[in-house]
Amino acid sequence: MTDILVKPTGRRAFLGGIGLGTAGLALSGCAGIPGFSMVDAVQRILFLSSDRAFQRMLSSGGFWDQQVATLGLNNLLGTRGDVLSTILTSALFKNRLQDAMGDIAYEGAERAAPLVTDAVRTIGIQNAIDLVNGGPTAATGFLRNSMGSTLVEAMVPELGDAMRVASDPLVGQLVSALTGVNFTNATTRFATNLDDTIWREIGVEEAAIRRDPQSTRDPLIIGVFGAGSRL
Repeated sequence: MTDILVKPTGRRAFLGGIGLGTAGLALSGCAGIPGFSMVDAVQRILFLSSDRAFQRMLSSGGFWDQQVATLGLNNLLGTRGDVLSTILTSALFKNRLQDAMGDIAYEGAERAAPLVTDAVRTIGIQNAIDLVNGGPTAATGFLRNSMGSTLVEAMVPELGDAMRVASDPLVGQLVSALTGVNFTNATTRFATNLDDTIWREIGVEEAAIRRDPQSTRDPLIIGVFGAGSRL
């Protein structure tokens, strides 16, 4: 299948990298469950949930490309009187602008992914049993609360730089139209909406794994989250 994305090589390389990380994790569990703890099980479901979420969001023609408009473009722009009103009346402009912002959003998500993975590796889980027996997105919610605003803070300079140097002239027109707006605040709003999207999609994947742990073929996840395994 032909990859039609603007930056296909970078996306494929990135996705391949996170895929290898969870593949190794899954293989390590095949030797048997003894020796693993409830913390291991929570970490495993978070690794797999985040990997699946980023794979789906950043795949060619996938969720990310289709739903970038939901990342808060209007919230980013705000209302800037006649200048922005004139710019935004063009459907062609909005479509091209959303495409450009999609590439910028990808850069932010690319930076966020390894931060999530590192947080899962190092997170201190005090009561893993509660997370195992919690709601469909209990582990995701716990991880997000533990990380706080880490993703937003990490993405703000990246997104700000990307928006300033974007090669698409329409993005340049957008930046010019934002004269008089606090650019850092505008970038922060965009990063916050991107953060919400990332965590929502990780939660979607966690819930799906909890509904059907057997589909993971991971003996630890199946043993801990499968039917009849709740403590």
